[in-house]
Amino acid sequence: MYKRPNFIFYLPFLFFILIGNLNSSEKIQLLKQEWSFKGITGKFDRASLQRGYQVYNEVCASCHSMRLLSYRNLGETGGPEFSIEQVKAIAANFEIQDGPNEEGEMFMRPGRPSDKFASPYPNIQAATAANGGAYPPDMSVLVKSRKGGADYIYSVLMGYEDPPANVKLDDGVYYNKYMEGKKIKMSNPLSEGIVTYADGTKSTEAQMAKDVTTFLTWAAEPTLEARHKMGVRVIIFLIILTTLVYFSMRRLWSDVDPEK
Repeated sequence: MYKRPNFIFYLPFLFFILIGNLNSSEKIQLLKQEWSFKGITGKFDRASLQRGYQVYNEVCASCHSMRLLSYRNLGETGGPEFSIEQVKAIAANFEIQDGPNEEGEMFMRPGRPSDKFASPYPNIQAATAANGGAYPPDMSVLVKSRKGGADYIYSVLMGYEDPPANVKLDDGVYYNKYMEGKKIKMSNPLSEGIVTYADGTKSTEAQMAKDVTTFLTWAAEPTLEARHKMGVRVIIFLIILTTLVYFSMRRLWSDVDPEK
């Protein structure tokens, strides 16, 4: 005898379907960019990387650290590829704490290429206190740690706007349509002309956002170009190997009578 299924049995499934639909309807559409480093043959735009470092150094570095990078990385293959002299000059612009000296005291000295990027704050507590209770995250792997990657970082940088009339913001909180909850405690760091590019490129907000995002992507994946090259070589090798195996098997079995 047929027994009608109990409707209660399907309630959990209906609940998850409903939640999934709500989440998909609320999903924020990020600004999509044509990144030169995307795809299996993708490469970093060297000029954009150098401009991106300039934006980080002149705008972002006052609050955000990059403790996993050393100045010498700026001259390595696959990165901004500054010359050795440029890397030395960049590092020398920073004061690095060293020591102890012969008197047992710490001292400050000009930076060297082997030094890690200088941090704007001595510790997390100082960084949090200086930013109204919000800790500015380290940017070394920021792109990889955020869902959406480069598109997310670019979108947030371009997402500042005046809040709708029905949205009230606390002091020190800003409206950003690409942030979770559309609120962020960081003011808009970019404004046209805030950086004067060394190569003469016009420093619009969109240009600076794209350049610094490219730089942050490289910082998070410094071996990206090497991996892409290796991937292409592996694919070519597999194609050649498959072709050789195919023709070898054909020749090997060419004298075999299928009817025997």
